[in-house]
Amino acid sequence: MSHSFLSLRLAKLAAAALLPLASAALAQNAAVVNNKPIPKQRVDDFVAALVAQGRPDTPELRAAVREELIARELFVQEAEKKGLPRNADVQRQLENVRQDILIRALIRDHLKVNPVKDDEIKAEYEKSRKQAGDKEYRARHILVDSEDEARGIIEQLKKGAKFEELAKKSKDTGSAQSGGDLDWNTPQTFVKEFSEAMVRLDKGKLTDTPVKTQFGYHVIRLDDTREAKAPPLEEVRPQIQQEIERRRVQALQQALREKAKIQ
Repeated sequence: MSHSFLSLRLAKLAAAALLPLASAALAQNAAVVNNKPIPKQRVDDFVAALVAQGRPDTPELRAAVREELIARELFVQEAEKKGLPRNADVQRQLENVRQDILIRALIRDHLKVNPVKDDEIKAEYEKSRKQAGDKEYRARHILVDSEDEARGIIEQLKKGAKFEELAKKSKDTGSAQSGGDLDWNTPQTFVKEFSEAMVRLDKGKLTDTPVKTQFGYHVIRLDDTREAKAPPLEEVRPQIQQEIERRRVQALQQALREKAKIQ
């Protein structure tokens, strides 16, 4: 047996021995690009994100995702080959992304350890109902810059001018085109000065003097009132939970700041 024949036979045996290892690698990876594995879990995660957006989980989608991940890996390898990870601007961006990921992970962990309980949601719902009161108001207003201008509008209204026409001059462009109409709201919807003046009005009456707020001077007319109808708990449950979670995160931030040494 010649030396070259023996070498060839050993090479074939070695290749055969490596086949199970290669098969195992392919079994746990979606692909291997230049000896760099792409785990199947990355495909699963990518597909899960697309499914959450309404895409059906199909073999075609998974094949497309696999191709996308291969393309990304090729780009990343080329960037690394060119030394781009050492670029200062790239490093800053990578650090920003790293921070975002860690912050989101910390928040998820904090809310998992301190979950919002059903009793908290119900208590917050009842608190909001009480604060909103038992009455809703439908008012109109005209907002201007100066007190004199507002007084002039009040005089015109008392002489018979139409509120809806004068409202076209209002700085509040959102309501100006609808005759100053603010639709149905509870007093808590508005700033304190506005709401206090509004609730003192009788139906169909307008303010005798301009109402000053941080936005300017208002002329207000109360068109109607009705009993307030709070939305069902289940309808507003997601918003209430988000608000309680926001407070949880805010409290965590404050606690960390109080313990930290900041110079």
